[in-house]
Amino acid sequence: MTATTSAPVAATPVHTEKRPSGRLRAWATRAPLLPALIFMIAVTQLPFVATLVISFFDWNSLYPDAREFAGLANYSEVLTDADLRKSVFTTILLTAAVVLASLVIGLVLALLLDRRFRGRGIVRTLLIAPFLVVPVAAALLWKHVLYNPEYGLFNGLLHYVGGPQPDWISDNPLLAIEASLIWQWTPFMMLILLAGLQSRDHQQIEAAKVDGANDWQVFRYLTLPHLRRYLELGALLGSIYIVQNFDAVFTITSGGLGTANLPYTVYQSFYQAHENGLASAAGVLVVIGSIIIATFALRVVSSLFREEVSRA
Repeated sequence: MTATTSAPVAATPVHTEKRPSGRLRAWATRAPLLPALIFMIAVTQLPFVATLVISFFDWNSLYPDAREFAGLANYSEVLTDADLRKSVFTTILLTAAVVLASLVIGLVLALLLDRRFRGRGIVRTLLIAPFLVVPVAAALLWKHVLYNPEYGLFNGLLHYVGGPQPDWISDNPLLAIEASLIWQWTPFMMLILLAGLQSRDHQQIEAAKVDGANDWQVFRYLTLPHLRRYLELGALLGSIYIVQNFDAVFTITSGGLGTANLPYTVYQSFYQAHENGLASAAGVLVVIGSIIIATFALRVVSSLFREEVSRA
């Protein structure tokens, strides 16, 4: 019996296509964003780093050669100075009053706009308009068109009905600033809360009404818990912007009559007292406070997105 040997079969070459690695694909995806990232760093982060460095120096711009390293002395002065502490208290009071009043009025307007009626689109546009006005223009509008004791609209209406003629800014300076900011920020809160109202589960509301729940019970036990995240988001975003508000204080009262908030105090320290180091330290503290509030705002936004995704 003869053994047969088979010839070896030549292996066919397999052409494997080289695919780019995952890291290379990631860089190719991010490359178009690099110019925007570089621009953002140059515009926002480099000035902040410069401000942070200056905050550690005793530096008066009138005596540029006399600057010296001061460590944390500027921060200590910011936290212990009586005027700066008062400006911090004014900032907190102004922010809390404006945010709370804007949320309440915005909620009422959102509930009204959530109903169907003729001309709702026009009414919604008119209510949004104050938020679109330039902040300085809005402050000038309130100072000269509404508050002016001689030709202002408020005193004109009071004169028509035989009422008194108060000097609104001198008699109630902080309230005058708060009213102008509430007028400007209420549409922002209204839009956020209106979005929350329109994302409700209407089947759940209809089932509650079938079971005998009235409008107040539906609002108390269904609508208000649903709006909790939106209320938090509005409060946090409003706080971020109003804490940094400078236009209304500068335009309406010029920081006088006890209305100087922290941003205006930073302005006074930098442009009037020429204390670059002290103003930079106060500015850094404002930024840190804003970052803390923004962190909570981002958490609320992410939780809202998670809720919408799970609902979908």
